[in-house]
Formats: sequence, structure tokens, C-alpha cells
Amino acid sequence: MLRFDFLNARNLRHAISLLERHGDEARAVAGSTDFLVRWRQSGPGRWRPAFVVNIKGLSGLGRITYSPQNGLRLGALATVQAIETNAQVRRRYQALATGATSFAGVQVRNLATVGGNVCNASPAGDTLPALLAFDAQCAIVGPEGPRMLPLTEFFQGPGRTALQQGELLTQLTLPPPTPRTGSIYIKHSPRGAMDIATVGVASVITLEEDGATCKDARIALGAVGPVPFRASEAENLLKGRELSPDALGQAAEAARNAATPIDDVRGTAAYRKDMVEALTRRTLQHALRIAGGQRVPFEEQRRLAVQTAF
Repeated sequence: MLRFDFLNARNLRHAISLLERHGDEARAVAGSTDFLVRWRQSGPGRWRPAFVVNIKGLSGLGRITYSPQNGLRLGALATVQAIETNAQVRRRYQALATGATSFAGVQVRNLATVGGNVCNASPAGDTLPALLAFDAQCAIVGPEGPRMLPLTEFFQGPGRTALQQGELLTQLTLPPPTPRTGSIYIKHSPRGAMDIATVGVASVITLEEDGATCKDARIALGAVGPVPFRASEAENLLKGRELSPDALGQAAEAARNAATPIDDVRGTAAYRKDMVEALTRRTLQHALRIAGGQRVPFEEQRRLAVQTAF
């Protein structure tokens, strides 16, 4: 194994200064759950930094807060397990909670951070479709100061992000959901745990006051393109319409058509497209139940979150 220097960042300013000083030879880590995996692999996703900057101890970046005015704020160092178990996330951002519960095993969830999952920019990241469906914004700090960027603009390709040299993602902000909103994320994988998603879909539905007409719809897809993305055509097919089975089926077909998967060891492209259609319909059905006021206990949502067979 090649050697590297392990540098502990004392605070945010020190972390930025280390990353700026060492440039492309440096990589920031927190939970480090992907570090050895990426070190050992071959190809463009391989990590071989000469300097590893540990940001796990940075104060204040692990907080999760919610207010009706500002919505949900996730510090980049908040663990996936903390997100899964947070009462406000489970109550108001169900797709994010189910995305977290489908993320690897509990041991990994206790180490992995939401910022790491976002910055790894894997097309199959389990928290990413839900964050996209909730219109997450990225708070970024670097040598030139802070800036905000929509998550939809953050992913540049597999393993590539919009972060510039010396920059760190510090927080993700999600707007407060409006009344009569429901959501869920469902992942299809060969096994019930510890597998990368073959397909992942998050759907968010908001109903008008009549409880039947779609006020807003957001559908995000993972593992079926070079980056996770919103299925905007499918969303537009639902807005302003009564959410009948036919309407949901049309949106599911549009999501299928938007997917551009590849063949790999987890499934063929054709199979993945079929799963996009099935999971989009299924997530819309369950999101509609929640938006309509039906109480769906989290244990049921947890069972729905990972589908291993159809």
C-alpha cells in the first residue's frame, strides 16, 4: 500500500487551508467508509491522495435542525444513522429517512456522513434521490468564501462534483414541506442489506386542498444515469391532475424513458429501465397515501425501502 500523510484539521479554516495548499494531492475524509474501497479499485474512480485531511472533528458540522421557517438543515458531518433516527426527518421528509435506512448496514450508517455520500457523487448513492426530490441546496465554503449551489448542479459525473480546489461542503438545506405532502424512497437491490442499489427512486407528492389533485410532484432516480437526477417530464405529467392509477402509470412510463442505465454486474440496462417504471409507480402510490393523511408507521416504510424481488 502506498504511503500518505494523515492531517487532522483543527477547524474549518484550517481544513480549507490544507486542501488549498495540497491541491489535487489532497482528499478530505470524515467517516472514511469508502476510503479503502476507492484506494484499492482501478480506473477513474480510484483514490490515491498523498495527503488525507481528516475533517471528522470539525465543530458544528454534525448538527441536524428543523424549523417551520427554514426547513431542515443537515450538517455535512451528520451521520446517516442520525438522519434515519431523527424524529423530524421521519415525520416530514419520509423519503430521506427511508433512503437512510436502506443505506448499507447499521455499522456503516453510524460512521458514514451525508456530506460524504453527496461528495462521493455515486450515481447509486442512497440519500441522493431523496435530497434531490426535496430541492436540497448545498452550502459550500472555500478560499473565496461561502457560496450556495442547488444540489441539481452539484453532480458533474460519476465521482465528480462542482467543488473547486480548497472547497468543502458544510451543510445541506431542505425547504419545509407544505401541508398534504408525502414521500418515500425505494431501492431495488439483489439482497436486503449491504448492496449498492440496482435502481433507486424517490417520489414526493403534494396535494391540493381537495385531497385528490396534484399540486406538486418530484421524482428523482438513482443508479440509472451518470448522476442521480430529477425525472422532470414525469413530474410535469402529474401536476394539476387528479392522481388516478392511469396518471401514475403515465408518469412511471415517462420516468422509464428518462433513464439511461448501463449493463453491469447488478443488472442489464433493459432490466433497470423496467425497474424504474415499477418503482416509480410504487413510490408514487405510497407517497400519495401519506400525502392523503394515511398514517404509515416507519417500520412499514422501512420494510418498503428495500425491494429484493418483483
